[in-house]
Amino acid sequence: MSIALQPTGLMCNLLAHPEKALIQNKNPQFSWIVNGTDKNVFQEAYQILVASSLETLAQDEGNMWDSGKPNPGGVWRSEPQSINMSYNGDPLQSHATYHWKVRTWNGVDNISPWSEVQTFHTGELSDTYTTTAYPLDTTEVDPTRVIQLSPTHAFIDFGRAAFGTILLTLDSPQDAQIEVHLGEVPEGPHAINRNPGGARRYQMIPLNIQKGQHTYQLKIPTDPRNTGEFAITMPDNLFEVYPFRYCEIINCPVPITQASIRQLTVHYPFNDTASHFTSSSRVLNDIWDMCQYTMKATSFCGYYVDGDRERIPYEADGYINQIGHYGTDREYTLARRTNEYLITTPTWPTEWHLYTVLIAHNDLMFTGNTASITHYYEDLKAKTLSALAREDGLISTETGLLTDEVRDAIHFLGKSSDHFKSGIRDIVDWPQVERDGYDMVPVNSVVNALHHRTLTSMADIANALDKSDDTQYFRDQAAKVKKAFQEKLMDPISGIVIDGEGSPHSALHANIFALACDLVPDENLERVKAYVQSRGMACSVYASQILLEALYAAGADAYALSLMTSTGERSWAHMIYDVGTTIALEAWDNRFKPNQDWNHAWGAAPAGVIPFNLMGIQPLEPGFGKVRIAPQPGALRWAQITTPTIRGPITISFNNDPGKSFHLEVDVPGNVSAQLAVPRLGSDDPSITVDGHRILGTIEDNFIFVDGIGSGHHVVERSV
Repeated sequence: MSIALQPTGLMCNLLAHPEKALIQNKNPQFSWIVNGTDKNVFQEAYQILVASSLETLAQDEGNMWDSGKPNPGGVWRSEPQSINMSYNGDPLQSHATYHWKVRTWNGVDNISPWSEVQTFHTGELSDTYTTTAYPLDTTEVDPTRVIQLSPTHAFIDFGRAAFGTILLTLDSPQDAQIEVHLGEVPEGPHAINRNPGGARRYQMIPLNIQKGQHTYQLKIPTDPRNTGEFAITMPDNLFEVYPFRYCEIINCPVPITQASIRQLTVHYPFNDTASHFTSSSRVLNDIWDMCQYTMKATSFCGYYVDGDRERIPYEADGYINQIGHYGTDREYTLARRTNEYLITTPTWPTEWHLYTVLIAHNDLMFTGNTASITHYYEDLKAKTLSALAREDGLISTETGLLTDEVRDAIHFLGKSSDHFKSGIRDIVDWPQVERDGYDMVPVNSVVNALHHRTLTSMADIANALDKSDDTQYFRDQAAKVKKAFQEKLMDPISGIVIDGEGSPHSALHANIFALACDLVPDENLERVKAYVQSRGMACSVYASQILLEALYAAGADAYALSLMTSTGERSWAHMIYDVGTTIALEAWDNRFKPNQDWNHAWGAAPAGVIPFNLMGIQPLEPGFGKVRIAPQPGALRWAQITTPTIRGPITISFNNDPGKSFHLEVDVPGNVSAQLAVPRLGSDDPSITVDGHRILGTIEDNFIFVDGIGSGHHVVERSV
């Protein structure tokens, strides 16, 4: 029998450390991880205590709220939910401190110990909806190399680029002015490139030092390119930051030592140990490390932004950033906060408006929390751009339907239209040279593929909010768009997707967006897949996210892996080994986008693709109450990953002998039901071994599934 263990991973309003923030809503929500000693752990009830003092809580009393035991008067009350439980006690007070803990019943007499106590502070409480977010963190980073080039000239390497400044402790024999050089790009082994080009960063900042021992924090001057009205600026209680890995100090009267200099970095709170990945591919491991770090390093504004050049949130950047962040940390507030900002402060591309719906859908599926989608529901409906639909359901910005009324409904009029004076228009990919010759006709296949996906996403959102009429409406609209797309945007002879209505051209993008958005009929799948594979990486780092999603959706995992682990110019390996960046680039190389910066999270698609596509972790219901784990290994011989979820970490490892055998081991968190899958290996025999027992699984596409797997450690084996 499984014994209930202490709940862990407490969250308040999706914050693992609410003591760092201020809760502003009157009824915060509580979540925790359910634990037990054996398999198949499911919570049957819980008890939450909230108290105004630690002393009261230590007496197992909740003077603010006691949710109660599950069997008052001998009548059992089942409460299986362990996420997003709303406070229901005496009114909380503004500007106060509270403490809470929880215990669970994993059976009638199977009671866990109380959890550790979590503290939260309230700000000015109100009924106004708001997303609680953390203040930014600072971290001091030691140098990896300090090279004293001369008595007055030192070169310092911090190992990785970060957004921050320098802390310098010197014991100087005299007053002096020294030069502090910061940069991202090296010039040889012991110098900074002082003319890196584009938006790569280099700057010399003079620093006046005094006689005696003092510690100096270098003041970074503001840059008008990224501190304008539309940019996200640094909080008043912090300081301006600069992206750099390397530092040179010149004219310094004393040597620089390992102990005298630090990189003072700024980032959103990030748990470096929440996720882990390793595999038989050294290249893939290095790519994971770079992309994982990118999630942390680029969070310096407290929003997902498009890198240092503009420091502006963009919706497509937010989508890729969100998925990568979810794959690397159990943190959901930064994505939500960014998307809510973008809903009311959108940017110019047609497709970007659609991404806000996809981000909201990801938020729902990964957190199970409906607060944001409830508040922004009407806005999200407008962001599907259904107002631009023709009778057949297809949309376009060029048919006269994009009126000021529509622009106002999607919040483009005002601040956004003033900044983006060319208005809303299709983008397909960016920069333009990455469009694979796309024919920009009015009824655009990429736009309509994403439109279809917003409709299916809105159906899920409406269903989660018990809006049955809207659920059916969005499902019907999605079916209408799918029918029109297949009739009017696919070549009837070749079977592949054309760039738009009436176009003779088929770019990679038209086909990958159709695949990723479930628009390719079964009879066309192999032809579309073959066409996509014939084009290679004929897209930007942005569209590589959709390309990889499309390939895994189509079962082309071997080809997807080959693209992810490529060492050619259009690859993540090129960024690491040839360019030398430690944060994902805005483009594959400087030559594809001469003004690119070296700190763009939209270039870090593998951070999300590895856990959610290659390793196959997908929530089947909001909040990960049910999960599908279906690895698509391609030629990868072995891999191991730990991926955080709101209900606890999922750990997966596999050994793969392609076409012959597959050995899968998983650890499923408590209060979760799993559907596990292994590759078919080309055989129609549904036999698999689950935890030592031979069973008949269910064949679906390239997989054999087994359903109804509970928590704990499980082994699934398949051989032919």
